[in-house]
Amino acid sequence: MQPLLQFTTFSSAVEAPFWHTLADRKLNILKLNDATQPIKAYYATGHTLDDGLALPARLCIGTNAFDLPEDQAAGIPPFAFPITGSLKNTNTIEDFKRLDKTAFFKEEAKKIWHAIISGDAVMHPHLLSHFLVVTYADLKKYKFHYWFGFPALLMDPSWVVGDSGVIKGIEEAWSPEQIESLRINYDAHREKHLRDGNAAYFLVKKVASSNGISVGRLSEWDAFFDGVAEDDRILAFADPSSLPSNPGWPLRNLLVLAHRRWNVRRITVLCFREIQGKKDIRQSRVLVVEMPVLGVDEVVRTGVECPKVVGWEKGVKGNLAPRMADLAPLMDPAKLADTAVDLNLKLMRWRLVPSLQLEKIKETKCLLLGAGTLGCYVARVLLGWGVRNITFVDNATVSFSNPVRQPLFFFEDSLDGGKPKAQTAASNLKRVYPGVHAQGFNLAIPMPGHPITSEEQTRADVDKLTELIREHDVIYLLMDSRESRWLPTFLGSKMRKLVINAALGFDTYLVMRHGVPDKPGVQATVASTDSKTAPVHLGCYFCNDVVAPTDSLTDRTLDQQCTVTRPGLSAVASALAVELMVSVLHHEHGPQAPADATVNPTAPDASAQLASPLGQIPHQIRGFLGTFSNMLIVGQAYDRCTACSSQVCWGFRSCIEGGSVQQAYVKDGFDFLRRAFDDPIYLEEVSGLTKLKQESDALLGEVDWIAEEDSDAEI
Repeated sequence: MQPLLQFTTFSSAVEAPFWHTLADRKLNILKLNDATQPIKAYYATGHTLDDGLALPARLCIGTNAFDLPEDQAAGIPPFAFPITGSLKNTNTIEDFKRLDKTAFFKEEAKKIWHAIISGDAVMHPHLLSHFLVVTYADLKKYKFHYWFGFPALLMDPSWVVGDSGVIKGIEEAWSPEQIESLRINYDAHREKHLRDGNAAYFLVKKVASSNGISVGRLSEWDAFFDGVAEDDRILAFADPSSLPSNPGWPLRNLLVLAHRRWNVRRITVLCFREIQGKKDIRQSRVLVVEMPVLGVDEVVRTGVECPKVVGWEKGVKGNLAPRMADLAPLMDPAKLADTAVDLNLKLMRWRLVPSLQLEKIKETKCLLLGAGTLGCYVARVLLGWGVRNITFVDNATVSFSNPVRQPLFFFEDSLDGGKPKAQTAASNLKRVYPGVHAQGFNLAIPMPGHPITSEEQTRADVDKLTELIREHDVIYLLMDSRESRWLPTFLGSKMRKLVINAALGFDTYLVMRHGVPDKPGVQATVASTDSKTAPVHLGCYFCNDVVAPTDSLTDRTLDQQCTVTRPGLSAVASALAVELMVSVLHHEHGPQAPADATVNPTAPDASAQLASPLGQIPHQIRGFLGTFSNMLIVGQAYDRCTACSSQVCWGFRSCIEGGSVQQAYVKDGFDFLRRAFDDPIYLEEVSGLTKLKQESDALLGEVDWIAEEDSDAEI
């Protein structure tokens, strides 16, 4: 009795980069879409190593699996053959388990059957090789559940090995001249058809006159085999198997095509095997395949129904079961952290905020002036939003009271006099997330009302602060004193930076953004549904003052030296400050966004009135923890402001060229700052407040006050 023909099935070989690519596509492209996706894999012909080890028939899938250009060979290794497939990625592990895999498998197999009965597989033989994979990507744990299938149509009756079951090596069947002729002619065939995916299946015949071998396409069957005896016709395929008695899996569907299309019942098969890169095809095999006639109804040849199919890959224990790839132990922990940090943000884009601009947020460079309670909390929330560039500025050291209130410090940081706050905050922020670019500068910010003791040091501090503000996109004012906010407010106004201010009381807080002109001379306005509302230039932190900032740090009691607030207040204000920044970045005008002042958030059309996908963009948020309430206020810029008015800005004559502030101050530049630091009244003179007070006093002096008794008498 002739032995049944046994085939070597494929084994999936998934390259680690494929899982990274799948994870990226899941987060950024597929999201909740679980529709079947086209993918591409490849295999190489099998061979046995010098030590006798037979290489497995591997179907490899890598980084380029989702790239499906017209050139199917693009992105695959040399001497490999592309195979197209289908991927179905489920959204939950329960979906993965519940999926009707049998129905999915049959649907994919029908694609092969349709290609055979329609004749498409003759013109495009790559359609005979098709695979499928069902996956579930657990992106929190970086585990991937998957199950491969390689659909193969069953013949009834099955194929058997002819010629008494003998499978010969090519050197036993052909002469050296014929083997070399086959190699040369197949190289030309592969070079011509690899890009269209049709190099893996071909026809072969011997040329008696030249003792050579001729190679042709399946679509050339009739012309190619014209005049060739049936026993001399050879059907060939690139064989992934390396076993001497078992051809590879692709032969199964090729035999179905031959039987269905050309009514083949007996055929010589060449299992083409090549040692890659060595021009050695001597491990190829030749066998005769027959289909015995058993008198049964030949469904495959005459019917239209898709026959039964097999091909699910077995699990690691040899049973039919899915597999799981756990990449977490193999990955760089920093890379895992990158993926985990982005996960929550990208999930927000799936359903809640599709227009979320994560890349824009990620690239924003934030300068935190103050590394205390506010600075620590702001930095942590910035990390949560995916910000990768954070710089701290502070000149204090960590004290024993800090770690319990300031989440970037630990008890060890306060020993031996305390570590510098700015550098320590940056270092510990990297401990939280190594992917952040964090740095700290021990820098004293010169302040009005605090006379200069060292002009050289003050110049250096001003130059460094100016450089830092120039290099960053968003400036956070998170200091303890009012006067320490003046210089960065002034510089931020001149450089038209987005400045976010957070200030605390005992149970109250102020979070605000400074107004930024769209361009010099063009003012920001208040958004309003009332077209009659006059444009309003949004003010800065000092615009409500009618006095210049002065020294508030000298001669203070203990409770005045510390920022005495309810412990939860800093976290609330810090979170609002960062959320305000993110909302502004999503406005079409960015830092020049007007304030949403008249939107009722409970109105049915509230979302239509908002210019940011994240909601309202206020100017000022004044919070009251005692009543757990907020007020949204719009403050108009003051034309006599000591920080952002045109008089003050022009008093400081720095050069602005190409959008950057030069470090060389001309004429009155540093002299202006020195006078402001040494004498705060000078800012009142420059801004016009002194003149305003004089005019007010003059008006009061001209009023004819009525005596109280005279007034009563007249009434």
